[in-house]
Amino acid sequence: MTKRPALALAAGAAIVLLAAPAAPATAAPHRAADVKETVTVDPTGRIADDGTVTLTGTYRCVDSTGPAFVSSNIRTTSTNSAMSPSSVTVVQGVGGTMAVCDGATHRWENSSTPSPEVKPGKVSVEATVTELEFHGILPLPRFHAVQRHDVTLTQD
Repeated sequence: MTKRPALALAAGAAIVLLAAPAAPATAAPHRAADVKETVTVDPTGRIADDGTVTLTGTYRCVDSTGPAFVSSNIRTTSTNSAMSPSSVTVVQGVGGTMAVCDGATHRWENSSTPSPEVKPGKVSVEATVTELEFHGILPLPRFHAVQRHDVTLTQD
């Protein structure tokens, strides 16, 4: 990716995240030294009749100074065709949730409608807690926690 589209993407993400309402804090803050930052993915996800995928899990993070969020994606592998046995890995984003980095454990839930190739069954899911840290006017990602986990998508 060239510099101009990457900067435009980062600036757009920052605007969207800054415009979103902040989630209320539900627990007393903890010191960073006392807390291990984590993100989990529940072993079962849902896929609705219209193709909407819903993934869930928990996260825990501390010391964010900028907007933070939990993102998730699905990684699927499919074969090109019967004549070509090579496989293709496709990664598709599944929503994003604002995160509260107060040291407490919170639930997250992301939903979206990826391509029709996503079907009920086993998929690989990656969840990431990311903060946009501002360096001058440039927002740069700071990763708090990442987990990749196999998930079974069940039909709603």
